[in-house]
Amino acid sequence: MRRMLVFVAVLALTFGACGGSDDSGGGADDGGGDSSSVSAGDAARGEEVFTKTCVSCHGEGGQGIEGLGKPMPGSAFITGLSDDELVEFIKVGRGTGDPDNTTGVDMPAKGGNPSLSEQDLVDVVVYIRTLG
Repeated sequence: MRRMLVFVAVLALTFGACGGSDDSGGGADDGGGDSSSVSAGDAARGEEVFTKTCVSCHGEGGQGIEGLGKPMPGSAFITGLSDDELVEFIKVGRGTGDPDNTTGVDMPAKGGNPSLSEQDLVDVVVYIRTLG
């Protein structure tokens, strides 16, 4: 049963990652350089990116899906990080070998969507902050 759940999660992440980001070329940093060119975050845009990339594990509104993605509202981990630290965490993800991984499932870098730009990640963080 657990293998099936993991397979479905990987499949959902794969399809979610295929959705990409609707990057309209608004000059956002590609994540490879100085973040000073990144504009302030946009929570509405972050919600769109979250829905395309993160919701398959973290659920609607970041409520979490047992055995996949932790709930975000009220998370001490999230509130304990600065916005920049949270962007960096999302960039890297958390593998199953990390002792802080309590689900036993990888959180892939950029939620499994390598096309996410630095601005996409900033927007997602701004959205996550609205969840409480």
